[in-house]
Amino acid sequence: MHESNVESSPAKDGRVDAAAEMQARGGIQPSAPDGSDVGSHFLQVELELNVRLRQLTFPEPVQYTYNPLEYAWNTHCNYVSAYCHGNQSVLFLGMNPGPFGMAQTGVPFGEVSSVRDWLKISGEVGRPPEEHPKRRITGLSCARSEVSGARFWGLFRKLCGEPHVFFKHCFVHNLCPLMFVSGSGKNLTPPELPAAVRDALLARCDDALCQVVRVLGVATVIGVGKVAEQRARRALAAAGLQVRVVGLMHPSPRNPTANRNWEGVAIARLAELDIMKLLTP
Repeated sequence: MHESNVESSPAKDGRVDAAAEMQARGGIQPSAPDGSDVGSHFLQVELELNVRLRQLTFPEPVQYTYNPLEYAWNTHCNYVSAYCHGNQSVLFLGMNPGPFGMAQTGVPFGEVSSVRDWLKISGEVGRPPEEHPKRRITGLSCARSEVSGARFWGLFRKLCGEPHVFFKHCFVHNLCPLMFVSGSGKNLTPPELPAAVRDALLARCDDALCQVVRVLGVATVIGVGKVAEQRARRALAAAGLQVRVVGLMHPSPRNPTANRNWEGVAIARLAELDIMKLLTP
């Protein structure tokens, strides 16, 4: 069971003081968001979500909880600083980190070679307070490749050529920043958690998503996988946000269809959604 005992550091206006928050956690502290641009506001939403998530405890089957928005904050900030600029109309929304993707790099779908060699993200990655022996965090030195992330970023590398072409109109975010690991080392997705804590977790994540959509001003949210799509549609509609929510097949190797031809299916879906024109160099 996981519970953080670190208290948050509210600023005078009731928001989280980003610099004090990082220092209190002993985390790696890059330039803190100052509220002066879209990326800073985006990071502020994430910090506030971190505080709300630390109020939760996660019972069996969860034995370890990893939050890369704490220990990989440096690389995550570098990703946001490089690519979140506020003129983007499309938000690709994943569910939560994978053990060899965002859990290692702090970047959504963050397969190491894609992050390091294509997105050109560098920085320091720390360690979570507790790690499963089979799920060690080695950051950008991780030698394992995450299939979902390799497929996801590999597609856009093929279509766009350079990252700036993709990020001119698009950004990538995860609904939930936490990764859950069982005693055996199994990666547990949020739908696999006990109902009460799952609902409390996702309610907080839904609220943060609505804030993110307002901050970014996107017109379309593409849920990567059914769960992300359904949560986004429900949350944004409940908040009265007039945003188109659509879905894209998840590239996970757990999905037999994705293992056959995910790239082809994804390209056809993006064309159907009229997104392909935004990905042309």
